[in-house]
Amino acid sequence: MFLTLAAILLVWQLVCMSGLVPGFMLPSPVRVSQALAADFPLLMRHSRRTLLQALAGLTLAAMAAFILSIAMDINRFLKESLSPILLLTQTIPTIALAPLLILWMGYGMAPKITLVFLVCFFPMTIGLLGAFAQTDIDTIRLLKSMGASRWQTYRYIKLPQALPAFFSGLKVSGSYSIIGAVIAEWLGGDAGLGVYMIRVRRSYSFDRMFAAILLTSALSIVLIKLIALIEKEAMPWRREK
Repeated sequence: MFLTLAAILLVWQLVCMSGLVPGFMLPSPVRVSQALAADFPLLMRHSRRTLLQALAGLTLAAMAAFILSIAMDINRFLKESLSPILLLTQTIPTIALAPLLILWMGYGMAPKITLVFLVCFFPMTIGLLGAFAQTDIDTIRLLKSMGASRWQTYRYIKLPQALPAFFSGLKVSGSYSIIGAVIAEWLGGDAGLGVYMIRVRRSYSFDRMFAAILLTSALSIVLIKLIALIEKEAMPWRREK
């Protein structure tokens, strides 16, 4: 991974030094690094707001996905009624939802968290529903024959088998959460990496724009790695294997 990243940076620097692309269109990695160092305290302040909104929306989406997927797995009518609505939410472009949420909720954190929630909710819910549906029916029947309750069935069979699918959806949602927060900040707000990008774009400081983009990618990678660590702790039986 590090060799690949180093090769990309080297090619990028050589392209900029060769003059094939004007410097104002594609700043070199050196210029981007200088911009990142110069604006580092400011970028950290904006990053805190973006990360807070992303984590809040992601946490709420994970909780709602768990609750709704279990309810839909228990109640077939609820599953058939809500599945088309869940699919419909994914056909609406995120960039079209953001201005509506800002119009309804104002310019605070609420519309950003709501947008992150909507973006992250679907992958986890669909992953859990699919995992519940694929649970070994013979194992469930065996547990019920021993007098197990519905809660015990979920605790000992369905939830442990569904955790890999849930964490796969959580990793995807983790990357979406940062992107969703930045997109919402583009359209209104007083802080966040999206607000920072808008301001530097208006001043044509594209080296700072690239610095903000790289920082956004870094936050997404760190969040995915954090989820991977939580996954290992939540499923010790896979770690032992």
